[in-house]
Amino acid sequence: MTTQPTYRVREFMAVFLGGLLGTALRLAVDVAFPHEAAEFPWETLLINVLGSLLLGMLVARLWRPATPAWLRAGLSVGVLGAFTTFSAVMVSAVAMTASGQWMLAVWYLLASVALGFGAAAIGLRLGRPRFTGVPT
Repeated sequence: MTTQPTYRVREFMAVFLGGLLGTALRLAVDVAFPHEAAEFPWETLLINVLGSLLLGMLVARLWRPATPAWLRAGLSVGVLGAFTTFSAVMVSAVAMTASGQWMLAVWYLLASVALGFGAAAIGLRLGRPRFTGVPT
């Protein structure tokens, strides 16, 4: 027996609307901090590190059975998925290498991975519920 995938309209709409918001935020940062193709893409690095931090906090705080699936999907895949992007990192790195700036591209890739990892770890830690001393 073949099962058909279940499409959840609420989750789809949350991702769609979150994606609109995340894309608009991303464009706002790109417009506010433009850079040439061969320059170090500080805004892309900032966006991805901030997105990693926020996703870590969301996972630690919202990935609970009581949190609606549409909310988790809308914030993670929608807003942060549209706000951050791996493809922008790669295009920036390729542009740097094409202009002969190999070492800058390597440092950018290393910084993206290291800072993104660190930000996600900090976000997970910050997002954890804290013990208040009051029983629940």
